[in-house]
Amino acid sequence: MNKDLQSIQADRPDIITTEIEAISFYRKMDTEATVKDMIAGKYVLVEEFYSNGLQVLKELRKNLLLKHTDKSFQGQREYRAAFREASHRLLLKVKDNKLTVKKGPDSGWLTLLYPDVFEFYVSFPDMQGMNSSWQWHEKGLEIKTLNLTLHPFYGTYFPTRFDHLKLFDKWLKKYNGEKNNAIDIGVGSGILTFQLIQNGFKNIFATDSNKNAIIGVAEESKRLRFEELITLSHGDLFENCDVKADLIVFNPPWLLAKYALEEGIDKAMYYEEDLFPRFFEQAQEHLAPDGKIVLIFSNLAQVVDKESPHPIIEELRNHNRFRKELHLTRDVRASSRRTKRRDSRENEKVELWVLVPKVKK
Repeated sequence: MNKDLQSIQADRPDIITTEIEAISFYRKMDTEATVKDMIAGKYVLVEEFYSNGLQVLKELRKNLLLKHTDKSFQGQREYRAAFREASHRLLLKVKDNKLTVKKGPDSGWLTLLYPDVFEFYVSFPDMQGMNSSWQWHEKGLEIKTLNLTLHPFYGTYFPTRFDHLKLFDKWLKKYNGEKNNAIDIGVGSGILTFQLIQNGFKNIFATDSNKNAIIGVAEESKRLRFEELITLSHGDLFENCDVKADLIVFNPPWLLAKYALEEGIDKAMYYEEDLFPRFFEQAQEHLAPDGKIVLIFSNLAQVVDKESPHPIIEELRNHNRFRKELHLTRDVRASSRRTKRRDSRENEKVELWVLVPKVKK
């Protein structure tokens, strides 16, 4: 495990540490008028009960949906942007790492992410996000392919469906190549890295552009006593990597971004147009002569839009770097047995691609 990880500071929601001019909102006040003030650019401070903030957000959605009736992608994007901007002017006060309102959630992230600040304001949506994240962190996420429960760190992507992990586990159990070195690009919550370790890999170099992912995997590795087997690096793709790997694994985002991405969890869900070309160009420099690349992907983009290009097929078609050794697919089950999915995801399949270097003539 890297010794310089202590210098990495977690990304955390922005807070206000100075006194501000804000409208105090109590339960019996005019919610509609309060929402109009927020949209106009004024701060609103939730007083008395946490649930008062939920009341304001409900009215805000109602107000904005009346104005944003366009159901197209662009229209819905504009609605979400308007909601985000206005809702982040709804504030909660934090003192001694606790909310000052009654019946509010008690999130441990207030202590862990802000150990040096004792009184501040945080937006209501950010508090909701921290509360949800803390519940997952405390409860843990059971990963059956690992027979382990992981505790995801704040701001780190973790799966809610596991078909792609089962597909990787099935392939990994049959893998009979060298197991000296592996590289996990976009380590996330660490699941693929831990699968590699449980299947006999001796050294894993794991990277992520999300600082919180690196912090989270470092903590989990220590708890699981895997830290001697993992080298973690905060950076883009193969940045700071000098390893020649027997296996490179990459579970990239599955959807092409149609707008500029923010750092962190946003980049775990959507990929920028140059991601795959950069990955394949760099991967060939870090792959051992007999090494393999395993990409875990999905046909979701093509299900939603038949004209959407498939980045792995595009690489094989347009470049002479790799050839396909194997392509496996698996149907994606609904997240609940009670769910009768009626949307486009009913035709989704997760994919596992194994690529090897082309032999140069």
